[in-house]
Amino acid sequence: MITNQGGEKRQLRSNELAADIAIIGGGVSGTCAAITAARQGLKVVLVQDRPVLGGNASSEVRLWMLGATSHMGNNNRWAREGGVVDELMVENMYRNPEGNPLIFDTVLLDKVVSEPNITLLLNTGVYDVEKSAADELSAVKAFCSQNSTEYMIHAPLFCDASGDGIVAFLAGAAFRMGAEAKEEFGEKFAPTKEYGELLGHSLYFYSKDTGKPVKFVAPSYALDDITKVPRFRNFNTREYGCKLWWLEYGGRLDTVHDTEKIKWELWKVAYGAWNYVKNSGNFPEAENLTLEWVGTIPGKRESRRFEGEYIIKQQDIVNQQLHDDAVAFGGWSIDLHPADGVFSEKPGCNQWHSKGIYQIPYRSLYSRNIKNLFLAGRIISATHVAFGSTRVMATAAHAAQAVAMAAKICKDKTLLPAQIYHKGFIPELQTELLRSGHHIPDLVLNDTLDLVRSAQVTASSELLLTGLPESELFKPLEFSVAQMIPLKAGAIGTFVVHAEGDAATELEVELRISSKKSNHTPDLTIDKVSLPINVGRNCLKISFDAVMPEESYAFLTFMKNPDVKLHFSTKRVTGLLSVFNAINKEVSNYGKQSPPEDIGVDEFEFWCPKRRPEGHNIAFNYQYSINAFGAANVTNGIDRPVSAPNAWVADWKDKNPALTISWKEIKTVKRIELLFDTDFDHPMESVLMGHPENVMPFCVRNYVIKDDKGTVVFTKTDNYQTRNIIELTEPLNTRSLTIYLEHPSDEVPAALFSVRCYQ
Repeated sequence: MITNQGGEKRQLRSNELAADIAIIGGGVSGTCAAITAARQGLKVVLVQDRPVLGGNASSEVRLWMLGATSHMGNNNRWAREGGVVDELMVENMYRNPEGNPLIFDTVLLDKVVSEPNITLLLNTGVYDVEKSAADELSAVKAFCSQNSTEYMIHAPLFCDASGDGIVAFLAGAAFRMGAEAKEEFGEKFAPTKEYGELLGHSLYFYSKDTGKPVKFVAPSYALDDITKVPRFRNFNTREYGCKLWWLEYGGRLDTVHDTEKIKWELWKVAYGAWNYVKNSGNFPEAENLTLEWVGTIPGKRESRRFEGEYIIKQQDIVNQQLHDDAVAFGGWSIDLHPADGVFSEKPGCNQWHSKGIYQIPYRSLYSRNIKNLFLAGRIISATHVAFGSTRVMATAAHAAQAVAMAAKICKDKTLLPAQIYHKGFIPELQTELLRSGHHIPDLVLNDTLDLVRSAQVTASSELLLTGLPESELFKPLEFSVAQMIPLKAGAIGTFVVHAEGDAATELEVELRISSKKSNHTPDLTIDKVSLPINVGRNCLKISFDAVMPEESYAFLTFMKNPDVKLHFSTKRVTGLLSVFNAINKEVSNYGKQSPPEDIGVDEFEFWCPKRRPEGHNIAFNYQYSINAFGAANVTNGIDRPVSAPNAWVADWKDKNPALTISWKEIKTVKRIELLFDTDFDHPMESVLMGHPENVMPFCVRNYVIKDDKGTVVFTKTDNYQTRNIIELTEPLNTRSLTIYLEHPSDEVPAALFSVRCYQ
């Protein structure tokens, strides 16, 4: 029992914490940064002002986490982000293919609490900072309303991933808010004030079928006239959750300080929309539906953007500008919304894509005037136009991982964030990132610590692809379709495909490539032929006179003709895809991007895969053997398909595929890393959308590693993750390691992107 008769002012309970880096903001960016830093041995305090992690991806907001893959609606093939963000998405896919936002909460929390170097403070908001100098932070002050405790968190390095930039703002970091004029950065897509300078907040609702009639009485604050929403007819009984992304408001207000006002307006619209669905009489199918969930906090898109040493601009995205300090990448469209949001007569978004993914420079990830402050999440250094792309969660989280790795270098070498760039440590940072499974466009891992680089690598077999067999699966050419095939430079040779004709017609076939070999936009046609089609089965021999100018993907392209059916195959192979010139309205893909004149973006066609269980490859035979799947690929420093598959793939007929790594002398091995194919082309939307499988069909599930004496070193069953890290309990002295893999299925041969070994 406690009694206290006092009368004097009391003090809150206080707690002082010290860390190597304090990360403020527990959205996906802060979470990925914290895990990355902790695994590098840094002591981390992660401060999150909400009861769960994930920010806009959490069960509180329920937006799907996406990045460069853009719902598979752009030309960014194999573009899912790497490192921890990939690990989280693959883990969520395994546990939660139904897209339950509550389960995704547990995935994030599970990963964070499993790291002993992370001190997690939930329900804790930062409200003040302390500085040791005008340009240096020394501590942040935070308060947890749940345990009535005040925290003082000291650290030599800070990372603001809070969304609104609370620490950066309080510290006096230079920032911007609103859209820049076209003239400042030469951005032709910069919006006018009429269109609006800020993106608004969104708030969603869910419904469910109770199996019996349910009535709905609208609250007094519900919007009473749904026609005030110009797109009110878009409301229906089928779309809920973040498919209502366009339920947006606040772009003409202060999106930091007016958030509560914006929330109330969104509540009015959400409950008014449900009242319309339930009580207008236009939706008889809604009789048994009840309102299951309405967001209580809105998902924020834009507020402050803080200035680094480099400000990313529109041209960096569209031109895919190369940076010597590249540490991450983006690929979402430049996606700007009208400031009036749901009340605007304009379309809900205005998306313009680039032809491929673009680099994000390190100089955009730290404050230009607060010397120990990193920037992460949507607040990184970018213009309003570029922010339209960099703001999405998987892109932001990927860059946040670079911040965490930089913090490790800062600690080890007693550096400040900017000194990594100015003192020449960017190559070391890039190497550490690539080594961790991170992907940086146009960079190749040159890992001098990797013992495999000095080894001879051989395999029991290597796939020499001469084609894909027919599977009694043929589909009409309702859209133009292309088979992506990795070819070497030189003569192309002859392809053979079989087609079924419903009528006598002509079939146009083109051979296309990308104007940039690492892109997957087939914007150059290097040859074309026209072939007669008869009624019934046709054997088509397709010969091209052109030559491949360099090693890259060729697009064997069959132009739209509904009177023709092509034979497809059920065989799937790492690094092979069929793509369609179809439509995906969710990402403003109407088959072709046709921008207005002089807005600084390109015109080109979209060629995108179909989602499984569709997305079969075209059945074909080829004159030559495609030798793109050799064992040497596991040491080439690229862990995903880019301009080639970059994987060792075993032959289908090899019943016991094995990869052997041999050294001339005995090596001591303590750590082994394997990187498998978890289909980097799959977006793995984290919530709402269901997925056809919880393990990617290319992923090797079972493998065994043996040493030079045939002794089993490690056995793995039921693998589903991209990156497997094997820490041996005792150092292993051996002249060789042999990895025995099982084919994932009869339809998919075993594949492996990389093997790395360390002392």
